[in-house]
Parts: sequence; structure tokens; C-alpha cells
Amino acid sequence: MKVVTVNGSSRKNGNTALALDVVSETLNRNGISTERIEIGAAALHGCLGCGSCRQNPNRRCIQNDDPLNGWLETMFSADGLVLGSPVYYAGVNGSLKAFLDRAFFVASANGGLFRHKVGAGIVAVRRAGAATALDQLNKFFGISEMFIPGSNYWSMVYGMAPGEVAGDCEGMQCLRVLAANLAWLLKIIDNCRNTLPPPEFQKKVMTNFIR
Repeated sequence: MKVVTVNGSSRKNGNTALALDVVSETLNRNGISTERIEIGAAALHGCLGCGSCRQNPNRRCIQNDDPLNGWLETMFSADGLVLGSPVYYAGVNGSLKAFLDRAFFVASANGGLFRHKVGAGIVAVRRAGAATALDQLNKFFGISEMFIPGSNYWSMVYGMAPGEVAGDCEGMQCLRVLAANLAWLLKIIDNCRNTLPPPEFQKKVMTNFIR
């Protein structure tokens, strides 16, 4: 089994990356392999809302001039996703938001490619805004029929300079507990896959309130 971790920060060795490292180490100790996607300073475009991925469901976004399509199959083939974000103005950073809008739209348009995977969000913050940023990440999982493991607190770590979050002992424990629960949930799903079939996929019914 494999979990893909996504570093939404432009800092490859910053606090968000360190937090993802803690999660990856715990997953690896529990027999789960991990692979990292580094968004870094990539100039990612936002979703155009064009619907092309629904009209032509080829598991790709119509925009080909940035790295997104190269990352999609890595995510689709994984059993779980861990999304890491720094906190900017009480929310996730812009490049990660652009990445997630398009990746999850493509997954939905192609028959729910993230359905029944396990997803967890973690955020690194200097002082405030962590809860709203974490809520943003969890909403992507919830609308995609993904499973979200819990921990002994919300998965947020505090620090400013690179490496400072390592001193957040409670936050570090929270990440390790989260990762252990994520690994356990993945194993439960895998063990039950052949004995307890998942619910049948239902095509989305949409109701527009203004007609």
C-alpha cells in the first residue's frame, strides 16, 4: 500500500515538509510506503471551470502547460493522500489550492478516482488560522467519499523559522498518532476489500437552487 504526501509549501525543507516527514516515517514503520509530491514554486494555474475533464474523461486536465497532469496518476494510483499546507491569511496557500481544485475536479469528473481512499490534512502555522486551513483541506476529502482518520488533536503544528515545529511536542505527537491511525485504517480497508464489497457508486445528482 502507498500514501502520497503533498507538500504545498514553496519551501522544500520548511516546516510543512518536516511535518510531512514525521507522518511518512510513522507510515513507513507501519509498513506503508510513501511518495512525495513537491509543489514548490511551480506556476500552477487555477481551475478554469470549463468542464473539459467531464466532457473528455481521460483523467487529465485540459491545461498542459504546468506540472499538474504529471502528478495526477501518482495520486490516483495511491491508497491514501496526506496534504500539507502552510497557513497564509487563515487558509491554505494559493498554489496548493489551485492544485487541489483541479486534481479533485478531474478525479470527480472521471468517476470518483479518490473514492474510498484515505485522506488526511496537516498544516504548519506561525500563530493563528490553522483550524480554517485544515477545514479547507478536509472538505476536499469529504466531498470525494474519502475516509478521514482522526488524532488526539487537530493536525496542526506551530513554528516560524524552518525546523521550529520540531519543538512543538504536542503537534509532533498528534502527527504520529494521525499517521498510525491512517495506516491502521488502510489495513482494515485492504483486509475487508474481498469480504465486504463497498457501496455501489452513485452518479451525482445535482440540484440548482436558482432556475
